[in-house]
Amino acid sequence: MAISISIPNYTLLPFLYLLLFSSYHLPIFSINVTDLLTSYPDLSDFANLLTTTAVAADLTHRTSVTLLAVPNTFLRSSSADLTAGHHPSSNLADVVRYHVLLEYLSLSDLRRIPPNGKLVTTLFQTTGRASSNSGTVNITFNPSSNSVTIYSPTSNATLLALIKTLPYNLSIFSINSLLVPYNLDLMASETRPLLGLNITKALIDGHQFNVAASMLQASGVVSEFEGDEGGAGITIFVPTDDAFADLPSSVKLQSLPAEKKAVVLRFHVLHCYYPLGSLESIVNPVQPTLATEQIGAASFTLNISRVNGSVGIDTGIVQASVTQTVFDQKPVAIFGVSKVLLPREFFGKNPIEVNKPNNGGGTPAAQPPDIALSPEPGMYSPAGRDSSPTGMEIRSMAVAEKLGLQRLLLGLWCIWLNYPYLWK
Repeated sequence: MAISISIPNYTLLPFLYLLLFSSYHLPIFSINVTDLLTSYPDLSDFANLLTTTAVAADLTHRTSVTLLAVPNTFLRSSSADLTAGHHPSSNLADVVRYHVLLEYLSLSDLRRIPPNGKLVTTLFQTTGRASSNSGTVNITFNPSSNSVTIYSPTSNATLLALIKTLPYNLSIFSINSLLVPYNLDLMASETRPLLGLNITKALIDGHQFNVAASMLQASGVVSEFEGDEGGAGITIFVPTDDAFADLPSSVKLQSLPAEKKAVVLRFHVLHCYYPLGSLESIVNPVQPTLATEQIGAASFTLNISRVNGSVGIDTGIVQASVTQTVFDQKPVAIFGVSKVLLPREFFGKNPIEVNKPNNGGGTPAAQPPDIALSPEPGMYSPAGRDSSPTGMEIRSMAVAEKLGLQRLLLGLWCIWLNYPYLWK
């Protein structure tokens, strides 16, 4: 016996409307800002700073930022010319971070700022090195001159133009001056002598890091770590001998090829000096490692946070904690950790194949399609170039398009199936 089900029109129609016309856009997970800036030759110096300071890698973990880019002309003419190459890289990176605002601001948002201004947090504030709220800038809008000004305690800049916008995720503006955070001396460490630290000896003297010392010595990366100490500094997480002994039998760490073993060792190092207090109060938990710099953005990162009164380190498959301070003298900090930090890229369910970085040889990885973006009215696009940005990774676009097609087909099927009920 057939059973008929009556569906009221007032129930079915709103459902179909929501199904067909509701927004299905998904958030953007990764944006390669430096590739995007290649369309603007006058911003090449600033784009290079983003790359060399590894700030570009920090940006891949964020979905709502406003970048204040300084054109070459203004950057080179500033009193603290960052392109001259004589600044300590840790301070240099913090100045670049100070130009990254941690919220999306459109041109219309800026024009709605109240007369007393708006305080906006920068990426510099997340490092733990910004005293008080010195990692913020104050933005004001003057309706009479239609100008937007960005103030720091020691400098200010005027907005020149909107470069690119990706609504609710990314805005890039050009400004006419470099912004320098309060109490940051770009020249402070220029003449500071190197420590000349022997990392292997420091670990052996610690009496419970013999396995790690042996691996560092055999791999040759220890000299690489020691060479980095004179720049931004380094923070090294060293597993104890007990941590190596506790590795599951399924983890064949010593059997890895030499290049992979070196990546695992680099995965234990942050390219920045963090004393214990800075680690405990770290604001941005996702930290790139030396492996991130070698392999690529958004991979081989550590999640660092305060857990049960200690510093916790999460690799995605291993949760370790800092057990002791082995060495701490700026610009080098060495901490003992309770577990070997195994990267999920090698030891997760779907390990990736990582070889030496591609420097032009072989077949490059396929790039995602370009996404066309139009600047707001009255703003410029680079002369002689297409307005579509290059190298923008919008990983969720394909998923969103597929989801939209599925909704459309499902909606049409529902309409056909329920056609007899719609007009009763």
